[in-house]
Amino acid sequence: MNDISKFQGVIPAFYACYDKDGAVSAEGVRALARYLLGKGVKGLYVGGSSGECIYQSVAERKLVLENVMAEVKGKLTVIAHVACNNTADSCELAAHAESLGVDAIAAIPPIYFHLPEKSIAKYWNDISAAAPNTDFIIYNIPQLAGVALTLPLYDEMKKNPRVIGVKNSSMPVQDIQMFHDEGAIVFNGPDEQLLSGLAAGAIGGIGGTYGAMPELYLKIRECFLAGEMEKGREIQNECCRIIYKMCSAHGNMYAVIKAILVKQGGPDCGSVRLPLAPLTADDQAVVDESAAMIAAAIAKYC
Repeated sequence: MNDISKFQGVIPAFYACYDKDGAVSAEGVRALARYLLGKGVKGLYVGGSSGECIYQSVAERKLVLENVMAEVKGKLTVIAHVACNNTADSCELAAHAESLGVDAIAAIPPIYFHLPEKSIAKYWNDISAAAPNTDFIIYNIPQLAGVALTLPLYDEMKKNPRVIGVKNSSMPVQDIQMFHDEGAIVFNGPDEQLLSGLAAGAIGGIGGTYGAMPELYLKIRECFLAGEMEKGREIQNECCRIIYKMCSAHGNMYAVIKAILVKQGGPDCGSVRLPLAPLTADDQAVVDESAAMIAAAIAKYC
């Protein structure tokens, strides 16, 4: 296993970037990468849920990762989520990610068909074998994937020397404690519980709302490391209130976040890809209020 210090910290999940016609925008990808690089985060998680991966083609996902890597030039840790809903495409993305020099690849389990654990293990091991020199992170998100990582499956996967741990996006903090054993690392996935996840042993956090308010999540981790748990709890609670507000729009949360970024002076990442719901005219109030809440929290705590 490589030095795990490169994974310690706040790692925003990278957003899908589209042009006015809905095509993946290489320029938008580079602009967002530059923007987040300037925020002092540890790394980027590319091609996951926030990147709308299941609605993008293999070629589009390659284009995104190529432009992220070209822009950050080794200044950030990059974890590439490479899972598709078939093994061949997933292996193609894994080999491509390794060729670009990413720090790790990650994958959810196959979705739709309820496969036995031996089939899930083979799927993950086949992906890992396509990138044999790159660390592998299991992405546990049962509420969306429809299947949860169990301890027997995890024990089987740990026989693969490239498996270094879990991006855990299940809601029970207990899962972080279960998967955090000697020599393994766990990332906290649910943004609403970064502080709790760190206390349970997470090495850092990977989150879909981090890009809209990285300052607050960086401060939560700073408070945790300094033992300032009460202040950390206050900031975490404020992040939760902001998340609830962002989720109150008619449009998808990522459409709200992309509009917030523009309002903050950040890059224009376009809208979201159907069938994710774009913003409606009524959602501007949610965007404005969420942006104001973020600004107020940053002014108060950072």
